[in-house]
Amino acid sequence: MDKGSSGMTRQARYEALVRAWHRDLYRYAYWLAKDPHIAEDLVQETCLRAWRSLDSLQDDKAAKAWLITILRRENARRFERKQFDHVDIDDGELEDKTRPSEEASMEQRWLHRQIAALAPEYREPLVLQVIAGFSGDEIAQILDLNKNTVMTRLFRARAQLKEALDTTATSGGQQYGRS
Repeated sequence: MDKGSSGMTRQARYEALVRAWHRDLYRYAYWLAKDPHIAEDLVQETCLRAWRSLDSLQDDKAAKAWLITILRRENARRFERKQFDHVDIDDGELEDKTRPSEEASMEQRWLHRQIAALAPEYREPLVLQVIAGFSGDEIAQILDLNKNTVMTRLFRARAQLKEALDTTATSGGQQYGRS
């Protein structure tokens, strides 16, 4: 039997990784795709590729970053294979199973639109940190960037969001898109 670094069989190691990270993979895939079916497909392809190259994962502590990297590459392949119709970014609101107040719901939609409006070089590290919970070092590894570059981009992304919030709050009552 093929044993991994901790003495588990390859199958048990794979199943443990999928159990541990499936929700985070789906959440990030949904953020990228804005469609639950595509997100499910991305996660399934990610898991398939992870199974095929499981032996290349040297340290299980790096599994989350490794899986997210596979998912990002799968998402990029999706665009290489097929041209999709362009969809307005507001069409892909995140599903939330809870029932927030109307004001909280408007605030959430406003924040989602502001994050979506960030340039990709600022949006992607912010989403990896906030949605997926990665550290600056892990984001640098996933995006193949220097950690200082990642930290600068995170700072600028937050500054842009803060500026948008300040501008909205002082624009005479049009907070969160309300008139």
